[in-house]
Amino acid sequence: MRTETFDYYLPPGLIAQDPLPDRDTSRLMLVDREQRRASHHSFRDLPGFLMPGDCLVVNTSRVIPARLAGTKEPTGGAVELLLLENTGGDRWKAMTRGASLRPGVRISFARGALAARVVEGPRAGQVIVDLEAPGGNTRDAIDVAGEVPLPPYITHELLDGERYQTVYADREISAAAPTAGLHFTPTLLDEITCLGITIARLELAVGMDTFVPVREELTEDHRMHSEWYSMDDECAAAINAARSAGGRAVAVGTTSVRVLESCAKADGTVSPGRGYTDVFITPGYSFKAVDAVITNFHFPRSTLIMLVSAFAGTDLLLASYGEAVRQSYRFYSFGDAMLVV
Repeated sequence: MRTETFDYYLPPGLIAQDPLPDRDTSRLMLVDREQRRASHHSFRDLPGFLMPGDCLVVNTSRVIPARLAGTKEPTGGAVELLLLENTGGDRWKAMTRGASLRPGVRISFARGALAARVVEGPRAGQVIVDLEAPGGNTRDAIDVAGEVPLPPYITHELLDGERYQTVYADREISAAAPTAGLHFTPTLLDEITCLGITIARLELAVGMDTFVPVREELTEDHRMHSEWYSMDDECAAAINAARSAGGRAVAVGTTSVRVLESCAKADGTVSPGRGYTDVFITPGYSFKAVDAVITNFHFPRSTLIMLVSAFAGTDLLLASYGEAVRQSYRFYSFGDAMLVV
């Protein structure tokens, strides 16, 4: 399929630069695949579109304060690292900005609260570094020295960094937020569970590659990035129980979809597991374990819009995006949401 199929026009003014004061006051577009139509609601209306027995599947990963501004030793040259992935112990894969980095170079952050030694690279703007902290706890030092990295289209810093975290965020393993979950509040989650809807929790470490558009002319020529995931026994059991009783697996975000489909068997059940997934979902894909999807509005030509197109149908999805533009929906990470049923 041609990548240009997933292009659409977005006025720059519709790119949300800030979260709304209240998370659940964002708009919600309901896209009905059977009726082939879209309707307009508030995210607070979501419980009315869920049914007792459904299972809401959320990605609980928390964003690491992964943006580190430091100085190269001994020259003092400015360096910025963006931690992408922990590859074991205190070794990290990172994107670089600033001074040229070669193996052996040392970088100091936050007046010595954290240091890094380059061990590999640079290659395609990335290096492998070993982190060091005077007290030995590099995770605590990252919290002191780092800032939460915002998407590249956000033009200013957030007043409250917690607004780029979901209210159910747990372990710090992601370089970017699973943004479909940003609309939920504790009160809304309580309302959902009181309706007899199960909430199942899994993890996928969202990488910065999620923001990179597909550059190949044909989607089948694109090499999908790999991300670490985990689905435990409790999560798998909740999903299987809901679906076997006639309920739906409602995936919150494309990250949850990727884990569900990576753990799915041919019969539609899911098995617990962990590891890396590079599943690339495009139109024509046969979904096995996902019945509905809550998602934000995504970049043109991105793997994310391709995934949602595979679920909704390309024509219906792009028509819904056109309607969202006409109705001045807010787009991307701090924008509005879509529920595809």
